[in-house]
Amino acid sequence: MTVKTRSWRGVASEEQDDLDEKVSVLLRERSRRLLGDLLRPHRKQIAALTAIIIVSNLAGLAIPYLVKVGIDEGIPPMLKGTGAGTLLTVVGVILAAAATQALTRQLFLQLSGRIGQDILLELRRRVFDHFQRLSLSFHEKYTSGRVISRLTSDIEAIAELLQSGFDGLVTAVLTLFGTAVVLIVLDVHLGLLALIPLPFLLLFTRWFRRQSAIVYRRTRETVALVIVHFVESMTGIRAVQAFRRDRRNQEIFKQLNADYRDANASSMQLVAVFMPGIKLLGNVTVAGVLFYGGWLAVQQQVSVGVLAAFLLYLRQFYEPMQEISQFYNTLQSAGAALEKLSGVLEEEPAVPEPRKPSALESPRGRVRFEDVRFAYTEEMPVLPRLDLTIPAGQSVALVGATGAGKTTLAKLISRFYDPAEGRVLLDGVDLTALDEPTLRRAVVMVTQENFLFSGTVADNIRFGRPGATDRQVREAAKAIGAHEFVSALPDGYDTEVGKRGGRMSAGQRQLVAFARAFLADPAVLILDEATSSLDVPSERLVQRALRTILADRTALIIAHRLSTVEIADRVLVMERGEIVEDGRPDELIAASGRFAGLHRAWLESLS
Repeated sequence: MTVKTRSWRGVASEEQDDLDEKVSVLLRERSRRLLGDLLRPHRKQIAALTAIIIVSNLAGLAIPYLVKVGIDEGIPPMLKGTGAGTLLTVVGVILAAAATQALTRQLFLQLSGRIGQDILLELRRRVFDHFQRLSLSFHEKYTSGRVISRLTSDIEAIAELLQSGFDGLVTAVLTLFGTAVVLIVLDVHLGLLALIPLPFLLLFTRWFRRQSAIVYRRTRETVALVIVHFVESMTGIRAVQAFRRDRRNQEIFKQLNADYRDANASSMQLVAVFMPGIKLLGNVTVAGVLFYGGWLAVQQQVSVGVLAAFLLYLRQFYEPMQEISQFYNTLQSAGAALEKLSGVLEEEPAVPEPRKPSALESPRGRVRFEDVRFAYTEEMPVLPRLDLTIPAGQSVALVGATGAGKTTLAKLISRFYDPAEGRVLLDGVDLTALDEPTLRRAVVMVTQENFLFSGTVADNIRFGRPGATDRQVREAAKAIGAHEFVSALPDGYDTEVGKRGGRMSAGQRQLVAFARAFLADPAVLILDEATSSLDVPSERLVQRALRTILADRTALIIAHRLSTVEIADRVLVMERGEIVEDGRPDELIAASGRFAGLHRAWLESLS
């Protein structure tokens, strides 16, 4: 029985290894696709870079050979007293080769730097644009810390690769192959001796590449967790301080930071093995060539110049391996970052844009749910089956207990989600057939926690219609009842709202959000607990303004405060995703049903 158990575990381990290898291959393929796509527009510049670096390497390879010529052909004439003309010529050519190498190196760095920055610019643009287009469902499960990690540490890892990594790799590869060829041409026996360690070198490099791929993927994961925890702690700093969470947060951060340190330490341990190992191989090879080459020189089978050139070439041969090790560090770090970025960029929106959008010239606001089924998870359907028609221009209030499906209904009308089954129609057009600009012009949602962006009050109101004039902004504020408090601010409409509107009260922020929605002038307006943060005077002010805003406009009002519900034409009482009561507010109160009970409880709470 024990044997069988061990055998099963061995098979399971092999299957897991195979699965890990397949996943790794898929990740590499995905990363290569992204990198190839980024490099494709720069093919001509990359070809020019290749030509420049080839010239630079040829100039560098020529110098040891010229030293050989100087020793073998320039010094003997001087010893015989026939002049130093040959040596001076060789020295001049060496200086010209050195100048060529320096000039081409400068051109290479300038051009590669420009290409690298262009690629980074495009990559940042793609990632930012894609994050904005991804559906709400993605952002609800993908924390803001991870988003920041993708745009900061991951981009920086790729930037390091583009700025220094490729330069070192291209130079190293060309130097290795060029030097190997020259060594064989100079002297076959010495050349073969010098290349004996090459297979061991390649095996050692392969081992380092595989190990570093694992280590650097772990490094990218741990740094992302550090950033996620930091961002979440700072974003929720009020709750952290209010509930004295700082000590526990510090403990979590300490552990995450230690994991990141350990991951980096593992990468350094690999480098500590690889780089000295390469140097040891190189020094042993130099010693062997010096001993054997010295014996051949004594036997007059090779010249002193050839031996000197060999030693110089060997130095050139093994020095690039140090650069390759550094490149592998950068490559693996950037490769892990590229895997994460390519994964994000290949993430498809849960609510994709239609290939052939339908037109909706003058939306009237008629909303229809046809046999709609929706669930965030398959085990728990939020809307089992829903059929509902909201005529154009009707104000509908949704009431019910938390989790009844009210906000889900609003999200489906806004097309933050698509139904699992059935259709949601606007003026007879399926929402999935409307492109995003058309839908956003027709449907606007105002929530309890409306976000204000850094800028002025006018900028935040104009967010609903970017091309609006100052006069239109003021008229929108007046219509909603926000003009009085805005005018009382230090700079009026030019007052900076601060980070997330921090310089304004919750009620003032909500009034600005109402003015923004009013200026947008949508056919369908959704108010999701939009008055819950207002005090009683502000709420009454907004309710008066809402009667103007909701006139001739379809509205969906979600509210627990029944004072807001009173302005609605129709009330829907929801329970477990189903509509259990439907009618005018006064009719439902008189009917003594669920809404009547809620209304009585609300009146009692006011007394």
